[in-house]
Amino acid sequence: MEYRSLPQEPVMLLSFVNTKLRDEYASLELFCDDLNVNKEQILNTLSSIDYSYDKKLNRFI
Repeated sequence: MEYRSLPQEPVMLLSFVNTKLRDEYASLELFCDDLNVNKEQILNTLSSIDYSYDKKLNRFI
């Protein structure tokens, strides 16, 4: 499955990614691989609003 694009607005991206991680993916790596998206871009965008990925919780906090 490939999405045309992820939400561009950081808060919308946060909501989208955390929902997908909660409901469908066991890790950020699996999410990125499956959707063919750049992990570093997600990390950078969400760090701009002071969120970082927590592997143990499998979500951005």
